[in-house]
Amino acid sequence: MSVPRYNVLGVGVSALTLAQARDLVLGARGAHRLGYVCITPVHAVSEACSDPAFRQILNQSFLTTPDGMPLVWLGPPGVERVYGPDLMLAVCDSGRAIGLKHYLYGGAPGAAELLRDKLCARFPGLEIAGTFTPPYRPLHADEAASFRADVARVKPDIIWVGLGTPKQERFMAEYAPTLDAGLLIGVGAAFDFHSGRVPQAPRWMQRTGLEWFFRLCTEPRRLGPRYLKTNPLFVLRIAAQRLGLKKYPLEIAETRKN
Repeated sequence: MSVPRYNVLGVGVSALTLAQARDLVLGARGAHRLGYVCITPVHAVSEACSDPAFRQILNQSFLTTPDGMPLVWLGPPGVERVYGPDLMLAVCDSGRAIGLKHYLYGGAPGAAELLRDKLCARFPGLEIAGTFTPPYRPLHADEAASFRADVARVKPDIIWVGLGTPKQERFMAEYAPTLDAGLLIGVGAAFDFHSGRVPQAPRWMQRTGLEWFFRLCTEPRRLGPRYLKTNPLFVLRIAAQRLGLKKYPLEIAETRKN
């Protein structure tokens, strides 16, 4: 299935629904090294504006899905929010019927194991073949070798990566070509939400584009600088793009065709 992309400040965002994203991920069963999926909020697009290498990572993905509601509103008719926590639940649920094998990478110490237990209790028959909690720094050579060996041993269809943006996207771009797995999917805070470590915004706030405000209220010191700077700047950049005052070319030659 070929997924078209639309241009948001030079980032090619995949025009699709949650169900389409789920089905494409389910198709990873039995495949190897399909690449990675970027679940893309406003913060990631803003990061890409000032970092061409990061923009290239987003544009070379298997999918770069619209996470934040502003990205949905900027897309063509029919586009839906493909939210990391929702995609994880949908894939875990539907993947049981075809024997999809999962692996959890990331989170604070103990988070991946707690998430595994919560997901397996919620979805009987779910197969989570392994977990790996990395340090808060790049992996040393021996740590990377241990991680690759563990992945090669269990051969997961999906590796869920919970490191936060942009760290998880850079990790996936670096490691996806060398891991014996189907897809890597960066889902950030889904590890904390589904393990119960961090509260999740109510659905009405998610649907109206106010989830950022809920998260700002729950983690002001960590997220304040991001949201209070990023969101106004994003609006100004989008206005400039829409009015033709500034061009943000989409580098199609670098964009992976799904």
